[in-house]
Amino acid sequence: MRLTRPMLAPAAAAVLALTGCGSHGDGEAAVPETATGSLEHLAAEVQCDPDMQTDADTIRQALCGKGGEKFVLATFATDRGQREWINTAKDYGGYYLVGRKWVAVGHEDVVTDLRGRLGGTLEQGTQHGGGTHATGHGGHGG
Repeated sequence: MRLTRPMLAPAAAAVLALTGCGSHGDGEAAVPETATGSLEHLAAEVQCDPDMQTDADTIRQALCGKGGEKFVLATFATDRGQREWINTAKDYGGYYLVGRKWVAVGHEDVVTDLRGRLGGTLEQGTQHGGGTHATGHGGHGG
């Protein structure tokens, strides 16, 4: 299966429907050197049994569970493909842990914790709304 650009926005929307709204945790552990490798290798690093959602030439994407939290782990064939995916996905909000040709997407506390094992850079998507955070995540689908 080959993933095309029009398929990126729905994939990003699905990721954010899964992740919902992030919490605002503070603590930050020491950050290791950024991990590299296949989706399976990265999943093993964070003790995840990946539930593969997309297995294409340009992107491999899986759902992972970590305790009670879920996150999406994706690997990319090219740096450009990764950046295009992230730029599209960030329009939907959310929190992103970005490494070389991989990204993990989830609640802020989950990606912060993953950073302690995988390294990488934290990025945040576009904030929607202008005020308080509604209880019950009413502003998010899913």
